[in-house]
Parts: sequence; C-alpha cells; structure tokens
Amino acid sequence: MKAALIGLPEVGKTTLFNALTRQNAATHAYGARENEVHVGVIPVPDERFDVAVRLCQPKKQMPATIEVSDGAAQIEKTEAHPQRFGTDFFVGIRNSDALVLVIQAFSASAESVVTEPLSPIQQVELVTEELLIADLTIVENRTARLLKNRSAKHLPAAEAAELSTLQLVQKHLEALQPIRTMELSAEEWRSVKSMAFVTQKPLILVSNLSEDEIGKPDRAPISEIQRYASSNHLELIKLCAKIDMEVAQMDPAEEMEFLEAMGIKTPARDQLIQAIYRALGYISFFTVGSDEVRAWTLRRGENALAAAGKIHSDIARGFIRAEVMPFQAFRQAGGWEEAKATGAMRLEGKEYIVQDGDIVHIRFKI
Repeated sequence: MKAALIGLPEVGKTTLFNALTRQNAATHAYGARENEVHVGVIPVPDERFDVAVRLCQPKKQMPATIEVSDGAAQIEKTEAHPQRFGTDFFVGIRNSDALVLVIQAFSASAESVVTEPLSPIQQVELVTEELLIADLTIVENRTARLLKNRSAKHLPAAEAAELSTLQLVQKHLEALQPIRTMELSAEEWRSVKSMAFVTQKPLILVSNLSEDEIGKPDRAPISEIQRYASSNHLELIKLCAKIDMEVAQMDPAEEMEFLEAMGIKTPARDQLIQAIYRALGYISFFTVGSDEVRAWTLRRGENALAAAGKIHSDIARGFIRAEVMPFQAFRQAGGWEEAKATGAMRLEGKEYIVQDGDIVHIRFKI
C-alpha cells in the first residue's frame, strides 16, 4: 500500500512526512534539495494489534504498514510561476494507491516565494483541476489512437471495450468529475486498469493549521474546506504538522505524557494513517501465537481463500478450513486457547467473507 503526499510548495508536506514516519528529512527551511524524494514505511495504528501482542507476548510482531512518499509529485517554483505542474508531478504519483493533499491553512512565512498565497479552497481547486487535466489528456490521446486504429482496421474485442469505456471516462472528466466517482462494471474497470488514472485514486485532504489554532473554532477558510470535503465525500484531517513532527521525535513515554497533558487521546498523525487505510478499502485480520502476532491486509469483501493467499500461496493451494474467531471474543477470554474453550472459534470454508478484526488460522495440506 502506497500513499503520496501532494500539494503546492511550502505547505508542510515534508514536515508532515516527518511526523508520519518519525524521520528527520530536511524541510524547505532547513536545506532540502530540489527533486529530493523521501520514502518511509509506517505501521498502521491499531489498538487490537496492541492487545494481541500484550496477550500473546510473541517473539515477533508484524503490524500492517503503509509506504508514504514525499517529493514524488514535484511542482516547479519560480518567482513568476510559484506553482507550475510539470509532467514529473504526475509520473511520480501514478504508482501510488492513495493521494494525501496537504493544504496550507497557516500564514505564509516572509521567506516564501509565494508572495500572494492562495486560500485553502483555491489550493484544493488548483491541484484537483490539474489532476483532472492530466487524466483527460491521457484519455484523449489514447482515444485518438484507438479511433485511428478502428478506421484502419477492425478493432480487437479488448480494444473495442477499452474505447467504449474511455469515451465514458472522457465525458465524466469533461464534466469536471474525478474518475473515482464513476460507476463502472468490473469489466469496464479492467479495460482501463493500465492507465493508472490519478483521479481514480482515493484522496484525503489535510488542513495544516498553525500551532495556536489547534482546538479552536474554525476560521471561515477552514469551514469552507470542511464543506468542500463533505460535499465531495472526502475525508478531511485537521492538524498542525509542526506539532506532530515534534511529538514524533519524542520517546514513547514522553510522547504519551505530552499527549495526556494536552488532553489528546489519538495523535493527529494516527488519525491520518487510519484515514488512508480506510480510503484504500482495506481491513485487517490477524494471526496470533507465541511465535508471532501479525496483522494482514485484505480488501474489504474478500474471502478466506484470499486471506490464505495473503499468508502464503502454498497455504491457499492446500486450503482445508479456516479457523475463525471474532477479536472481541479473543480479547474477553484473554487468548486464543481460552476463547476456543468457550466455543468462540468456528470453522469456515473458502467462501467465508473475512470481517475486519477476525483472527484467522488456516488448516491446510500440501
């Protein structure tokens, strides 16, 4: 799972990257190099995983993870053009599974090259418009080639299906609607899968506030972004990347003490990581034991056979039954064997739809 941080220059993307990954990548104010790409792998915060580790005391623990990149989407900066989208902007994010659009909601610094900073809603509209144009350009070019081929010869069935779908996509984009809001059949989606459309990817908005605005009523520009997010069915996370970066550099005990003093139950960075996970449409299932506790990612709606394949292809091939236990039963009983003794474990076949939080052990034979 890969998520890319995008946004205009100097909105706090690298600061947020450091907050998420607990790294110390140089920000613009501290010697960051142009075209530098930062990549980090972060665990998905999950209280259930922490409970399983505490109950099992395993030799090894493996949480679910997300790869986060900063700098893969470059925007050129000059005095004349403080926001210029190059082709690299789109190449860098096409391999991502989700996009996190960081919005500057704090006052620009005196050193900023952006002499007239855009309002939060203007930032969102500018970036989303560029994403739409990028996809529309790809669709128009590919459609033109397919139409040329059709006039020269009979199109193969696969290309004919692709052309039909692209014409639907083009109409949708021309109406200024992102591809993720389209309702296409599974066959239609497959016909254009190789395009890696950027507006098909889940989008999460991050409003980067100043320190003194945390916990205070929203100003009008922030309220406007909230309304935009709600009307477009997007998740909006409000945070101060600078504070979250500083907290991320603390040791765990100091961090917990600081958060408790601030009356914060969940760090904003954890809320964002969980929002990315939800937007990607994944659930977690667990395998537990004294050797290892592990969180596995699975697409929502996938079955026990798919879960077995996540663990190992040989386990999927030799699948016999899945031993399934609801997480709540595991927690209440204090462990797998204890919950099993109460009758909480049941056997399921290949077609069982795995639920978020299920503990799943696969019986198999090679």
